[in-house]
Amino acid sequence: MDNRPPSPVPEVGVAVFLLKGKTVLLGRRRSSTGHNTFALPGGHLEFGESFEECAARELKEETGLDIEKIEFLTVTNNVLLEEVKPVHIVAVFMRASMADPNQLPQNIEPDKCDGWDWYDWKNLPKPLFGPLETMVLNGFNPFPADVI
Repeated sequence: MDNRPPSPVPEVGVAVFLLKGKTVLLGRRRSSTGHNTFALPGGHLEFGESFEECAARELKEETGLDIEKIEFLTVTNNVLLEEVKPVHIVAVFMRASMADPNQLPQNIEPDKCDGWDWYDWKNLPKPLFGPLETMVLNGFNPFPADVI
């Protein structure tokens, strides 16, 4: 009988670049993975859920915002060994805009996030959550070509 703990299984997460002008919505994480880093809204993909459904659900659960024009951007493979509990995240990145541009984000899950705010893409807060930081350092731009 093998008494070793099971090897970690990759998790699938969906993160959303919610854009407003030349800014993106970020919140400071309170969870053990990426604690105190700035990250996009998002969360775990549920069984049978599309990426678009997950993006809309997670945004609503975390910020109270409704989104539209949800589209796939890219996917990254992230093995985070420096965390309290090492984790392997396959992150699906989506882009969306607010259904109501005048609506303000709320911090609906204060146990998971210190709050949401809009940040200029060319002046992002630090530290960024690992997968997002890697994308930024590699020159990724979530904005349509006609915005930036």
